[in-house]
Amino acid sequence: MNKRDYRSQINFQGVTGAYTRAMYRATGYTNGNMKGPIIGVVSAYAENHPGCHHLKELAQFVKNGIWRAGGTPVEFHIISICDALIQGKEGMHYSLPSRDLNAAEIEVMVGGNNFDGLVMLSSCDKSPVGMLMGATRTNLPTIFLTNGPMEPGRFYGKEWVMSDIKEAMGRLNIGEITPEEFEKIETDAAFTIGACAMMGTGNTMGCTIEALGMSLPGSGTIPATAAKRRRLAHETGIQIVQMVEDDLKPRDIMTWEAFLNTIKFILAISGSSNLFLHLPAVAQEAGIDIPIDLFDQLSRETPCIAKFKPATQYNLRDFYEAGGVQAVYKRLADRINTEVMTVTGHPLSDNIAQAEILNDEVIRPLDRPFHQQGGLAVLKGNLAPEGAIVKQSAVDPKMLAHTGPARVFDSEDEVMSYLMDKKAKPGDILVIRYEGPKGGPGMKEMSIPAALLIGMGLGDSVAMITDGRFSGASRGPCIGHVCPEAFDGGPIAAVRDGDVIEVDIPNRKLNVRLSEEEIKERLKQVQPKEPYSRFKGGFLEMYHQMVQPATKGAVMKGKKNTF
Repeated sequence: MNKRDYRSQINFQGVTGAYTRAMYRATGYTNGNMKGPIIGVVSAYAENHPGCHHLKELAQFVKNGIWRAGGTPVEFHIISICDALIQGKEGMHYSLPSRDLNAAEIEVMVGGNNFDGLVMLSSCDKSPVGMLMGATRTNLPTIFLTNGPMEPGRFYGKEWVMSDIKEAMGRLNIGEITPEEFEKIETDAAFTIGACAMMGTGNTMGCTIEALGMSLPGSGTIPATAAKRRRLAHETGIQIVQMVEDDLKPRDIMTWEAFLNTIKFILAISGSSNLFLHLPAVAQEAGIDIPIDLFDQLSRETPCIAKFKPATQYNLRDFYEAGGVQAVYKRLADRINTEVMTVTGHPLSDNIAQAEILNDEVIRPLDRPFHQQGGLAVLKGNLAPEGAIVKQSAVDPKMLAHTGPARVFDSEDEVMSYLMDKKAKPGDILVIRYEGPKGGPGMKEMSIPAALLIGMGLGDSVAMITDGRFSGASRGPCIGHVCPEAFDGGPIAAVRDGDVIEVDIPNRKLNVRLSEEEIKERLKQVQPKEPYSRFKGGFLEMYHQMVQPATKGAVMKGKKNTF
């Protein structure tokens, strides 16, 4: 290991460093440990969900690699919220806001401890985004080890993943399956530790981090249970020390070109619609603006060459065995910038040169894609002047263009009751509002209502529109992120039961059959629904006051002071 000046040495030097040296010695570190690079090992470990349960073990392998390379690891933890635990519940208000807390936790720990580098052991959904935001904000040499996918369950002659449980709720509600069958699905679909084995937000983020160049090749898809992931953890620990020596930082890697590559990758694999929030949020930390229209522009140019449960029969194990992230990039090599830098210390071109495409059905050739366009689309119209998002690759062809009467709900709870009472009729368009970033607050995920539609056999006849969001594992005609949101006086607040709504995904249109004058007049009469009063005085009130629109990544931004 080459010797260089480490920023951490300011903590230990001279007489004034005595307190710090004493504190480190009290926890078992030696004088020699204080001379090498101090590496923060940031873990989203918790005991209450499978996406992070194994991070304590993986951290040991990472730390062994750091010790081996001559560094000194210092482990600390951040909060970790699992969307699967809180879907359909009050806790979902806290999911998206936790992302900003994660970034702040990392900023504060780095600012207070002068680490030389960071290893991020991320869990699912929001912690990887918060970690990316924190890494970009602090801009220390940083490498990720993501949690890896769960193995699918295998029974009843097929493979099962977590999204099958949600859809089974709907099937049980209409009597299509027995309570005993439902219990079997509930018990064995979540088969191991790891991120749920479909292309939900958890695995989309794991793959996105690798696509951005912020983790070693394979990190996005190697199963959580595989011995290979433990070896990768050890290699990750070794590599961060080299990155400190080379002074290779996140903003050297997460450039404009890297973000463009990553958007194309997400579109090519039909990744989660939540990335419309998360990538702009991360990019802002690097001073990069990603407008919502860019996603749609690139979607029109990028074929969908891979898609996974619940949209197809393929799961993340299949993706891993087909070659994973680097194999998709190999397919897209002529459409991306392969000279962007990665945490390997080498450009992307070197990484994909070693990649193999092992299954042409899972990762299709460009001339035989699942869809000619990418998996996600941006819709606009008088119902969503600033845009709305749909996972077009997961919509039944019958529903790509649909016109129907609105059934309006002012919360997720209301639409859940409506569906469970079997009141939805073919042709309906369910409008759920006041669930946006401000109005929720927290932009709840409408994952369970979306799955109920499918399970109840309504996925080809009933659409759902919301200023909230949907899970990466949602399928069907589910349109989210409607902007402006109802709380901000968006047109969605003017919609009434029976209004006719027109959805036209191929032509990117979302309209309600009302004139602009009618919408304006109705909005004058609308009294904005206040966010839940029980959240006043806490973090969610702060989030409500500071959060930006979904089109801006729903990040917290305070007002700028003038000095």
